[in-house]
Formats: sequence, C-alpha cells, structure tokens
Amino acid sequence: MTKQTPMMKLALTGVIAATAYVLFTFLRIPMPGGLTAVHLGNAVCVLGALLLGGVYGGLGASLGLVIADLTSPYFIFAPTTFVLKLLIGLITGFIAHRIGKINGENDPKKVFMWTSLAAAGGLMFNMVVAPLVNYYYQVLLLGRSTADITLSFNILASVINAVTSLVVSVSAYIALRPALKKIGFLE
Repeated sequence: MTKQTPMMKLALTGVIAATAYVLFTFLRIPMPGGLTAVHLGNAVCVLGALLLGGVYGGLGASLGLVIADLTSPYFIFAPTTFVLKLLIGLITGFIAHRIGKINGENDPKKVFMWTSLAAAGGLMFNMVVAPLVNYYYQVLLLGRSTADITLSFNILASVINAVTSLVVSVSAYIALRPALKKIGFLE
C-alpha cells in the first residue's frame, strides 16, 4: 500500500511542475500575434488536481507553467499564469474531491462523471476568465490596440486548450486510476 504522504505529494508536485513545463515549452503551438499559444499545460493542471487534489496539483502545474513563461516569449504573462492555473487546479480539485469524492468512489460511471465535471469546471473557468484577465493585463502593459488585436486569438486558444485539455486529462486520469487504486495511492 502506498498512501499519499506529504513528502510524496511534494515530490509529485514537482513531477507535475516538470510535466507542465515540458509540455508547454516543447509542444506549444503559437497563435498569430505571438501573445498566446495552444498547449497541454492546462491538461496537467487538471490531471494534477485529480491525482493530488487542487492545492498540490494546481500549485505544481502553475509553477511549471510560470517557469515555462519566464523562459519563453510569454514571460510577461507569468503573474497571470500563476493565478489562473492555480485556480484551474483549485476548482477542479474542489469539484472532484470535495463534491464528487472521486478517490473513494468505486462506480466507474460516477468516477467518469465527476472527473469530467471537475475538469470541465476548472477549464470552463479558465476559458471564460483567462481571455478577460489577459486582455486587461495586456491593456495595462502593452496598450489597448495590442490587446484588441490579440483578444480573438486569446479566446480561440482558450477554447482549443479547454477542449483538448478536457479530453487528455480525463482520459489520462481514467487510464491511471486502476493502477493507482491497486497500490492504494487514491484513498
């Protein structure tokens, strides 16, 4: 039996951070205008929250994506990235673990339902809030004309990221769950 000890959660938070960093850094597709990208970093936020809970999962992914921002052309967005990605994790974790109680659930249909609802909740939040936050952040830093030009690309990237992240994170969690349950990790 392998229970989630605080040290194990901390180590896995680092793994989540590294995974988010790698996926964003090496697999992103920049959108026109260069101020946003399609990537799987949000999928890591959701998967981390499903596996470790909202705090550890969200914190790990947000730290990994902030480091990715700081080492890329997106460095100006590091502060908003930290807050938005942490909130994806917190919302997903709250729905999955506090409301759906997925770790103790044995009915595969209920696990899939709550996992999907939790992922959708966190990603829908980001899909709506991220373009708005980033728009006003760009107005503040770069001016209204630049923010106006990139807004439609930010919205499009947020929608694409949400849909792909929903499919990837839920599929990955459902695939990993039996092995993690077997070793007692999800108790």
